Amino acid sequence: MGKGDDESGEERPSQESDGSPEHCQTSHHRTHPRRDRLLSGLKDDARFLKNWASKPLTTGAVSPSGKALTERMAETVNIQSDLPVVELGPGTGAVTKALLKRGVKPQRLFAVEFNPDFCKLLRKRFPECNILQGDAYSLKKTLKDHGIEEAASIVSSLPLFTRPLADRIQLINAALSLMPKGGEFIQFSYALVPPVKISELPHGSELTSSPWIMLNLPPARVWRYKAT
Repeated sequence: MGKGDDESGEERPSQESDGSPEHCQTSHHRTHPRRDRLLSGLKDDARFLKNWASKPLTTGAVSPSGKALTERMAETVNIQSDLPVVELGPGTGAVTKALLKRGVKPQRLFAVEFNPDFCKLLRKRFPECNILQGDAYSLKKTLKDHGIEEAASIVSSLPLFTRPLADRIQLINAALSLMPKGGEFIQFSYALVPPVKISELPHGSELTSSPWIMLNLPPARVWRYKAT
């Protein structure tokens, strides 16, 4: 994550009341992890807001997802399989970070991001991960162009409700067809209803949802579509 500028102390003699020097304070650098995290978060908020203002239908959210939401999204991702874990719409990397914390090996993580500015930032922040610039709504082609024909889990932060229902169905169907039995397409949203109803998916597919995650702003839910 980005860091703010370090602060440096100046070298100054400390004097007692009679004016004689007591000691000299050497120059040093002090780090401020809490301040640096705050500055990094504010910068990410600014990036999201800027991209949302210019491209609201592709950026979707106006700020990165919060920790409570990202951890909930990552908690059932398959970390035992040798197949890739695919992330769609990583933005500035909030979910990417949660996936790595969950135990996904960087070399197994393939993040598909449409925005070139976010791609540049992600490659800097996660140099060991695979950052693919491409269209998630052409999922099979985008992944096949990079040699990927199967996935263990697919985690999405895409703003699905900005797209027609047919596009949403096509995306989730494509995702489920890429995964073995039990593989999950994981999606969050702020809506009361799922992005795609279970009746609109292949027979036998399963859909579960998390409780409302009130610590996220705005509150969100995580939807899990399971391949059966």
